[in-house]
Amino acid sequence: MLAKRLEAITGIGLDRVAAAAGDDPDVLRLENLDTDIPIPSISLEETRRAIVDDASNSWLPLTGRDELRHAVAGRLSAQTGADYDPATQVVVTCGGMEGLLNVLLALIDPGDEVIVTDPTYAGMINRVRLVGGQPVFVPFRPTGEEWRLDLDRLADAVSPETRAVFVMNPSMPSGAVLNGAEWRAISELCARHDLWLIYNAAMERILYDGRRYIHPASLDGMAERTITIGSASKEFRMIGWKVGWVVGPRSVMDAVATVHIYNTADAVGVTQMAVAAALVATEEQSGVAAAVAEWERRRDVIVDELAGFKVHPAAGGWSMLLDVGDLGLTSVDASDRLMKGGKIAATYMRDWGLEYGDRYVRLVFSNEPVARLAGIGDRVRKAFG
Repeated sequence: MLAKRLEAITGIGLDRVAAAAGDDPDVLRLENLDTDIPIPSISLEETRRAIVDDASNSWLPLTGRDELRHAVAGRLSAQTGADYDPATQVVVTCGGMEGLLNVLLALIDPGDEVIVTDPTYAGMINRVRLVGGQPVFVPFRPTGEEWRLDLDRLADAVSPETRAVFVMNPSMPSGAVLNGAEWRAISELCARHDLWLIYNAAMERILYDGRRYIHPASLDGMAERTITIGSASKEFRMIGWKVGWVVGPRSVMDAVATVHIYNTADAVGVTQMAVAAALVATEEQSGVAAAVAEWERRRDVIVDELAGFKVHPAAGGWSMLLDVGDLGLTSVDASDRLMKGGKIAATYMRDWGLEYGDRYVRLVFSNEPVARLAGIGDRVRKAFG
C-alpha cells in the first residue's frame, strides 16, 4: 500500500500538455516555465571555470559555498533592512523547490494547517500535503484588471491548527502581486496568531507597470517570522543550474539545515559560484531589468490579442490566466481545445486551487517571442469556435 499522504496529491497537468505538444514547431509553448532569454554571461563564464575546479566537485560545504551564502545574505539584508548572518541564517538548496519542501518539513507536523492562496502553484499545495499538512485556501478575487486577496477570508482562515501562511509573490499562476495593504494584513495575522510566513520569492523582482517591490520581512516584527525561499531560475533565467536558498531567523534555520542535509546532502557544486556571481552583478551584467521589460512586452501582446476574452493581466511573474468558466468549459476541456484547434499548449488549472482552479488555463509568456505571439487571438478564437 502507498502512504496515505499521497492520496490527495494529484498530477500537475504540465507533463500531459507538454506531451501533447510534442515536437511540433507550430505549437505555441505556453505551458511550461522556461524562458529563451539568456542567462547572465558572467554566470556562464563562472560555470565554465567551475567545471574544472576541484572545490566545486565536492560534497562540502553541506549548506552551501561561503561566497554564495554571503551573496544571499547581502541581498536579503539590502531588501529588508535586517541583518542576516550567512553562516547561521542561510542554507543553499538544490533549487527553490527543495527549499520549499525543507521548510515545510522543518515546521509542519501531520494535521497542521497551512494557509495558501487560491489559485496557487500546485507544487506548493501538494508539498503541504506531502508533509502531512492541510492546505487552507484563501482566494484571490479578480477586481477590474487586477487580482486582490480576499482579506475577509484571510482573517477567517485561521484555526487552532494553523501553523503558517505560505505565499508566493508574484503569485503563480495568476501573476497577482500583493500590495502594501495585503502584506500588512498578512503580517498582522501572523503576529496576532503566532504564525510563520513562508515566502516563495522565486519571482520577486519580476514586476510590471512600475510596481514597487515589498519584502515582507521589511515590515515591523516580520523578520523574526519570515522564512524566504529564493531561486536563480526565474530572474536570472538559470533553470538548469538548480540553485536556491532558504533564509530565516536562527530559531528555525538549524532545523532547515538538518532537513536539507538528510534530504540531498548538498546543493549542486559546479553551479553555486555562477549564482553568486549573478547575485553580486551590476544591473547591466545580470540583465534582470532588460528581461523583465521583454516579458512585459510579451504579456501586453497576449492581453491585446485576447481582447474580448476574460484575461487578467499579470502584475508580475511569467504567467497569467485565461478564464474559460464563462464559456461553459472546464480547464481540461479548454486546454484540449486550445491544443487541437489552436495549436496552443496551455496547462489546465484543475487542482491548482479549491474554488477557482478549474475555470482557468495558464498562459506562460516567458518562452515565446513577440513575433510568435502575434496572432494568438485568432488561434484562441478558432479553438473555441
